[in-house]
Amino acid sequence: MPCTALILNRLRRDQRGVAFIEFAYSLPLFLAMALVGLELTNYVTTRMRVSQIALHIADHAARMGEGTVLTAKTVSEQQINDVLTGAGLQGSGLNLYTRGRVILTSLEPMANPNTTSRYKITWQRCRGAQAHASAYGSTGDTNLTGIGPATRQVTSPDNSATMFVEIFYRYQPIIAGIYAPNLEFSEIASMTVRERRDLSQIYNTENAPVATCA
Repeated sequence: MPCTALILNRLRRDQRGVAFIEFAYSLPLFLAMALVGLELTNYVTTRMRVSQIALHIADHAARMGEGTVLTAKTVSEQQINDVLTGAGLQGSGLNLYTRGRVILTSLEPMANPNTTSRYKITWQRCRGAQAHASAYGSTGDTNLTGIGPATRQVTSPDNSATMFVEIFYRYQPIIAGIYAPNLEFSEIASMTVRERRDLSQIYNTENAPVATCA
């Protein structure tokens, strides 16, 4: 009995392994915080990459066209496809066209000169497996005050057009269904056409596929 009491007394005073036990208690919390931080960082990085892709599409679409400095440049379906294909290559690591949808819109003035400050969507092209319509209008919409969110709409100058891009994207968490849900977000960007452009139609002499939004 005295021996048992001595052992229990020694165990009560023994502090060896306290740090290990404290670490074991705190490990789940530390691990959860680390995983949440990792997920949040990945989400922010993904959203930033999608935003950059939207900006690049708008920039490239504003530059596309064929012609000389003396004539208005013509736009073809093949050139639009090239812009969209380039975006897919840039966003290949994101599976852009599997998990998202790109919508490219041409906003143009209703008249020249545009005394009423009203605009129309002349054409729209889309690519991506996700089924989403534009949040700001579709081909044929007229009498618009601009395009984009109400607090930051963009317009188009006379005798020109503005390339407006929307990307809808379904984010895939690193830890699916545990620390983050399947989040869906959208990014937008716009650029004014750089040079004179033939706005009468989109040409398709090469019989290229049309990236319709149907």
